[in-house]
Amino acid sequence: MKRPGGVTLVAVIVWISGALQVIGGVIGLITASTTAEANGAPDTAGALTTGAIVSIVLGIITVIVGAALLRGSQLARVLTTIVLALNLASAIYLLAAVPSSLWQGVVNAALALLGIILLYTRSANAYFRR
Repeated sequence: MKRPGGVTLVAVIVWISGALQVIGGVIGLITASTTAEANGAPDTAGALTTGAIVSIVLGIITVIVGAALLRGSQLARVLTTIVLALNLASAIYLLAAVPSSLWQGVVNAALALLGIILLYTRSANAYFRR
């Protein structure tokens, strides 16, 4: 069976989401103490650094799993769903912890949610059952 366009689109969305997670995490690492001080809470720099590291790790995992998704394995689909769910949770955390990163959190959350939806369409279900 030919790979549905939605699955290919999910792989691209996964890659974009992963890349944004890595970029955001790197920026978060670079600016953690400055952001904490600017927000009037210098004691939160550690939490911001931890969040940035988690973001980088999730981003790397997301890119790797997205590549495996194109091969059509059920395991890749499950892992992609798990990683996208974690990305969604991470985006929500980012929105709550660093309000100044609104757009990064919103874009990451939207891409993760769209990816999950597209992985479970009728044609995607048929593709992964093959």
